[in-house]
Amino acid sequence: MSMRYATQQHQSRGRGLLYTIAWLGLAALVWVLVERVQHPNTLEQMGQDEVASLKRSPDGHYSAEALINGERVRVLVDTGATGVAISQSVADRLGLSSQDAINTHTANGNAVSYLVRLKTVQLGGVIAHDVAATISPGLEGDALLGMSFLGRMDVRLYRGVMTIRDAKAE
Repeated sequence: MSMRYATQQHQSRGRGLLYTIAWLGLAALVWVLVERVQHPNTLEQMGQDEVASLKRSPDGHYSAEALINGERVRVLVDTGATGVAISQSVADRLGLSSQDAINTHTANGNAVSYLVRLKTVQLGGVIAHDVAATISPGLEGDALLGMSFLGRMDVRLYRGVMTIRDAKAE
């Protein structure tokens, strides 16, 4: 093999590696942008303001990252839900359990859920203490943030933005 041929092969490999790195960087950028559009309400974006402002996601729902008992949890804000419902996997992660079973009526039919109390539920800078919730083993997703949290708040919808503030703060 000539020295010239070996140099050409080495340069070709270097360009291929450079192209691969460029494509991976572009793919990562696209993924981050799509993730921000799909899930616009991260803890970092909401900050610690006394008013949590949630942008509606492309599917028409309001979802966000919240802190439940200090742990990051993805929630679907649901004004039609009676209470806060958390999945079994989130309950396990938070170390929650309950022996008190109740029958619940959901959009998917009847189910058995388990009563718990959450020390804190925080959405942006809006915090509620001692929140009634259920562990719902069949729940898809992490959690529903329903009226046992929202009922304590001033909740408003306007032009695709939901604002939530502690009603006591007014």
